[in-house]
Formats: sequence, structure tokens, C-alpha cells
Amino acid sequence: MAATPCKGEVLSLFRSLLRTARGFSDYNIREYTKRRTIDAFRHNKDISDASSISTAFADGKSQLEVAKRQALVYSLYAPKVKSVMELNHSS
Repeated sequence: MAATPCKGEVLSLFRSLLRTARGFSDYNIREYTKRRTIDAFRHNKDISDASSISTAFADGKSQLEVAKRQALVYSLYAPKVKSVMELNHSS
């Protein structure tokens, strides 16, 4: 079984997830990833059992790897126009 992560490691994971979320060019996916990260950390903030903490941390690390892969895939196929606000409306 893995050692219980310290507070610094948990905060580092949280920051990494939010940093990875910024890598998505699509607004909806970016905001969903940020919201999901914040919600998951709030949900798990009161866990006190060492094995549950280790399990939640390992799950978070695996989610980070998935998010990094998805951000890479989305960057490869990103549309030229990122949002409706970037469209030129010439009348």
C-alpha cells in the first residue's frame, strides 16, 4: 500500500489538475474539468482514514494523467476559432 500523501502533495495534485484544465481550448470542457476537480476535492476534504486518503490520492493522480492525455488530444484537433466571441461579424 502507498504511503499517505502529505498536505503539500495533495495541494500539488490540485494545482496540477487545475493547470491541466487550462490546457483545454474548448470553454465547456475547460470549465467542466475545473468544476469536477474542485468538487472532488471538496467531497474528499473530510476523509481521515489513511487508506481512504491514499486511495483518493491515487484516483486523483490517475485522473490527472487522463486529463493530460485528453488535453493533448484536444489540442491536436482544436478548431481554428475557439469561441463565438472570436468570430468576425461584418455587416
